[in-house]
Amino acid sequence: MTARTRTLWTFAITSVALFMVSLDNLVVTTALPVIRTDLGASLEDLEWTVNAYTLTFAVFLLTGAALGDRLGRRRVFATGLAVFTLGSIAAALAPTVDALNVARGVQGLGGALVMPLTLTLLSAAVPAEKRGLALGAWGGIGGLAIALGPLVGGAVVEGVSWQWIFWLNVPIGLVLVPLALRRLDESHGPGGRLDLVGVGLASVGLFGIVWGLVRGNVQGWASPEIVGALTVGALLVAAFVVWELRTPAPMLPMRFFRSRAFALANVASLFMFFGMFGSIFLLAQFFQTVQGYSPLGAGLRILPWTLAPMFIAPVAGALSDRISPRLIIGTGLTLQAVALAWIGLVSTPDVPYTSLIAPFVVAGVGMALFFAPVANVVLSAVRPQEEGQASGANNTIRELGGVFGVAVLAAIFSHVGGYQSAEAFSDGMNAAALVGAAVVGVGAIAAFAMPPRRREEPVRLETAEPLADAA
Repeated sequence: MTARTRTLWTFAITSVALFMVSLDNLVVTTALPVIRTDLGASLEDLEWTVNAYTLTFAVFLLTGAALGDRLGRRRVFATGLAVFTLGSIAAALAPTVDALNVARGVQGLGGALVMPLTLTLLSAAVPAEKRGLALGAWGGIGGLAIALGPLVGGAVVEGVSWQWIFWLNVPIGLVLVPLALRRLDESHGPGGRLDLVGVGLASVGLFGIVWGLVRGNVQGWASPEIVGALTVGALLVAAFVVWELRTPAPMLPMRFFRSRAFALANVASLFMFFGMFGSIFLLAQFFQTVQGYSPLGAGLRILPWTLAPMFIAPVAGALSDRISPRLIIGTGLTLQAVALAWIGLVSTPDVPYTSLIAPFVVAGVGMALFFAPVANVVLSAVRPQEEGQASGANNTIRELGGVFGVAVLAAIFSHVGGYQSAEAFSDGMNAAALVGAAVVGVGAIAAFAMPPRRREEPVRLETAEPLADAA
């Protein structure tokens, strides 16, 4: 097999896998009203239908990257696809919302093994001079999949049933696993111990925080359950940071954050996903619950937002090799913040759809400008053998942004409004959208503060040794 053929196979396999696992972040959003009726789910249950996937996905991403470095990236990639496929089968067969949410967690675990390795495998297969274009396309595909989730989910729910959102993954997984084992080259990263203590601290700590945010409005923010969950969660996350600074084999090397480009790109990613996930979670329901559209109708109305990455992200990725990525990312986040504020200011129960097209287009352009160059910024800040960890770190932080976006904006929605009436829903959604706009705006400031140069000197391994010795 020639180098060109190998590169094309790698791009095709990793792109389809990336699209599949990214799609499942938000594919259920347009199905939520149907799931709510079919399985008798509450708002809290619906939050977990989204967050069971994204939280598990986020926590185990870094472990997936580490396992790939240690056991072989192709092998772990194929294993992740198999786990994701099994989780999809379980979700499709789920008889209750609790069973569905557990299956979504299994999907998240499989996705966490797949996602960081798509980037590492692709980066290793592409010539250096084509890297910006390839990683821009990777970012565009991931962003497009997330954005198309509501449309695909709506079409499947209306055409068949919500269960088929998950059944569709099964044949794709069954084809990709043998193709990956046959067509991808095996590779390894720097070996080392798995950071099981770090995984435990991060998992339990983040679960505690999300649990408190999701249940706060129901139980009362001053209740012992909520105060205890948030406090213990925060303490465990703080313990995770301390542990990562001291352990010789961290799952999240804190020295990466000495790079200004790496640190600020991840801050921008966190806030971008916070605003995007939380807003789409509510918007997809708004069109059905308030305005009476079908699941497909809701997905189609978000289409002006979702189509932009297909056309703009590859161009923006190529331009990131010649234009400072901070300008591209900062502009994208600014547009996204403006769009969310616009939506929050004009939405009413009977708002004409034509009044929402312009902010949706602005949001789509902004999202595309963000997704395309951010992967290149992150990987350029570390050494080649550390790209798996850096990719996992960035994907973890973005997914955590989505988790907290859904939890926090849903809490604001529930506090200000709710499902009681169309007016209550609209009031709650608008308040949440405005908060999301403010958070994304902070992300834009972080992006513009990134170093102006296109490349930053990678963080060297030697810089970590004195810290480890001192610890």
